[in-house]
Amino acid sequence: MVHIAVAAMIAGSQPASAQPVRHDDVIGIPAVYRTRSSDTLLDIARTYDLGYVEIRAANPGVDPWLPGEGTPIVLPTWHVLPDAPHRGLVINLPELRIYYFPPGDAPVSFPIGIGGEGKETPVGQTRIAAKRTHPTWVPTASEHAEEPDLPAVVGPGPDNPMGDYALYLGWSGYAIHGSNKPYSIGRRDSHGCIRLYPEDIERLYRSIAVGVPVTVVNQQAKVGWSGNELYLEVHPTQSDADALETTGAPRSTTPVDADDLVRRKAGFELERVDWTVVHEAEARRDGVPVQVTRALGD
Repeated sequence: MVHIAVAAMIAGSQPASAQPVRHDDVIGIPAVYRTRSSDTLLDIARTYDLGYVEIRAANPGVDPWLPGEGTPIVLPTWHVLPDAPHRGLVINLPELRIYYFPPGDAPVSFPIGIGGEGKETPVGQTRIAAKRTHPTWVPTASEHAEEPDLPAVVGPGPDNPMGDYALYLGWSGYAIHGSNKPYSIGRRDSHGCIRLYPEDIERLYRSIAVGVPVTVVNQQAKVGWSGNELYLEVHPTQSDADALETTGAPRSTTPVDADDLVRRKAGFELERVDWTVVHEAEARRDGVPVQVTRALGD
């Protein structure tokens, strides 16, 4: 059995008190929400700062539009930190999340929308090159090719898909910005830019300075320590995520192979690793961290 610690939540209420995971390789608090009859997964995702694919991956078989009264919804609100320098911004494409490491403070994470197939957000290192409130959107040639009726320029306002805040990257044509389509957060629906909920980009914009480094990685599996226990977090592939959006289930049944990651991170504690739990997580690919070490003394 895989044991995931969750804090029960009452429908329509704030999370019940829970012991937060220690701020080492894992951040956040695991939780479960019980639905009201009027809830949809989109509503719940927005309320708890989650993306659409991640909430569907964590809740297989749940109807996104009619989850039903009293249905327990796993909230993937805790995360293993990506294996990247813990400075500035780190974007992990498979999990559709951005991490901010403020100097001298605990890291925070936000759901994002990224580029779809053929329009992928690039991997690598760059920086925040400029900041702008109420940005002007200039559609690219490829966007005009897809939608010939697009105007040459879209000024600030509700029709601007960049929202009210933009952080321009050192890569020409790419930015981290808001969106006038909040339902696109947690999906691969952009032309390569990184989208955030309006409230998240406003918070990030006010905290970020020009010159802050930005690292974009592609890590489908992440492994990290919290206290004395090792955790594994496995996300769906892009094709699986596309299928999750439409059908609620991954397209592939092939497990992710994260065994080597687990071995390297476990180090001298390798004998404590429960490989049954590891392989179940690799097959499930639900984006929820699971403890893969047996408790000390077991």
